[in-house]
Amino acid sequence: MLFTAEVRAQDAAAGEKVYAACRACHQVGPTAKNGVGPTLNGLFGRVSGKVAGYAYTEANKTAHLTWDEPTFTEYIKNPKAKIPGTKMTYAGLKDDQKIKDLIAYLHTFDSAPVTLIKE
Repeated sequence: MLFTAEVRAQDAAAGEKVYAACRACHQVGPTAKNGVGPTLNGLFGRVSGKVAGYAYTEANKTAHLTWDEPTFTEYIKNPKAKIPGTKMTYAGLKDDQKIKDLIAYLHTFDSAPVTLIKE
């Protein structure tokens, strides 16, 4: 007997629905501002703890993670395990497809404005 599994690519529209859970704390888009959490504009490629005007924990400021897809995937599955001491209270997203979709959605804001802390 042969079984096949459906393989689905990243889907930004589906990721927007996943992002609904993030919206309470994080903003994206041209008018995004820091809230309970920092804006997620331009997330991929930036270093953790670097959005200007956001009060990060020392753990986030000193983690020195560069946000790429593998790092974000590990983080969003269990934020407190990836950055012990983070103030992010989200328990984690365990569904790999939902994570891929969320990443696709966040990539739509790669060039949206964000001000970073200069070293």
